[in-house]
Amino acid sequence: MLDKSMLIKLANQSMPFGKYQGRVLIDLPEEYLLWFAKQGFPRGELGLLMQLALEIRVEGLETLVRPLKGMPKP
Repeated sequence: MLDKSMLIKLANQSMPFGKYQGRVLIDLPEEYLLWFAKQGFPRGELGLLMQLALEIRVEGLETLVRPLKGMPKP
């Protein structure tokens, strides 16, 4: 079961480094997330959110997360 607070973070947290620094995690390109899947996701919450973003993108469910943009972080 997905935690709503994780979905809100996914829709609002920006990538803190790299080529897509500043882009909201749910908006990261699938290819970029797949590259991290092969190389290894960052440790901690960022890595978990990026893995979740990849799963949502692969399943085509990002339209369910985008309405959460702008919601206050829990």
